[in-house]
Amino acid sequence: MELSERKKKILRAVIECYVQSAEPVGSKAVAQWAGLDVSSATIRNEMAELSELGYLEQPHTSAGRIPSPKGYRLYVNELMEDYKLSIQETEKINEALHTKMKALDQVINEAGQVVAKLTQYPAFALTAAPEHVTIRRFDLLSVDQFSFITVVMTDTNVVRNKLFRMAMEVSETQLQLLSTLLNTSFTDHSLEELPQIRDKVARHAGQESFELIDLAVGFAVEVLEELRARSIHTAGIANLLEHPEYQSLEKAQPLMSLLSDAEFSPLPAATGGGMGPSILIGPENVNEKLKDSSVIMASYDLGDGMTGLIGVVGPTRMDYAKISARLSYVAKGLSWIVSQGGLPPNGLPGESSTKEGSP
Repeated sequence: MELSERKKKILRAVIECYVQSAEPVGSKAVAQWAGLDVSSATIRNEMAELSELGYLEQPHTSAGRIPSPKGYRLYVNELMEDYKLSIQETEKINEALHTKMKALDQVINEAGQVVAKLTQYPAFALTAAPEHVTIRRFDLLSVDQFSFITVVMTDTNVVRNKLFRMAMEVSETQLQLLSTLLNTSFTDHSLEELPQIRDKVARHAGQESFELIDLAVGFAVEVLEELRARSIHTAGIANLLEHPEYQSLEKAQPLMSLLSDAEFSPLPAATGGGMGPSILIGPENVNEKLKDSSVIMASYDLGDGMTGLIGVVGPTRMDYAKISARLSYVAKGLSWIVSQGGLPPNGLPGESSTKEGSP
């Protein structure tokens, strides 16, 4: 049964009043909210019919009405107006997302510290993105006449957005046309290709249009650079000195300098994807400074096409089985934290603990 326009207005008023007050809504409140030029008796009759049709519920005989699930569904499908975020809201959301990214970075850093304490060896944790990432889609969304949001999605399903404020007015029609151009010319291209394509477009676009294109493409470049970048954390470097192999400062210093380097990586291009526990012993390491040491590492999943490695560096006499098992567990925990927001209260699924707890 199709509801009359008046019933729809009443239903919408009941729902929006209830959302605000969390109290059953009466006919007087509906009349004020909906601005209907009808009597309270008429509104009560309409509300009674909406209740009979299953759109409203009456918790108590003398109380007002509250929406039913059926009423909410109709509201969401047909009656709800689109809500446009304010600039303040978008800024808060962006700040919260940035805070979340910082929190993830902290989790990885702390995981490295945990591994260093568990193993008594220097530990590292790094993240790496797929080697080839491209932009799959652009969307330019109007906020007001002087502001818009650029949304980019990569071929690994990573979504990023950025708010831009302009000195000139930007119409929705202009943003739609530019979105079409961006999706036609700048998608499925590598990071290196985007600036070249932008320069070609500049020769044919007007000054105002190119300024918008330049902002959107510049943001896409930032996103691809961020995803391509590798983040490395090290911990427990001084642990080396606790082992006989490195009590000579002459032997320890080159390795400690290597681990302190922000560009340190145990592999030429560490990707971690599908690797599982991995052990590089002595000469198997590509870096000359690691030729007399061993590296044990395990991969973890960050989602969004991003992977990482967590591992330790130490003498070739390390207890490979014990350290590999501990690293695997930590790596699995990292993957779980990222995907689930935290570890389950009873430990990771499929894992059992023992009472043997010596380092």
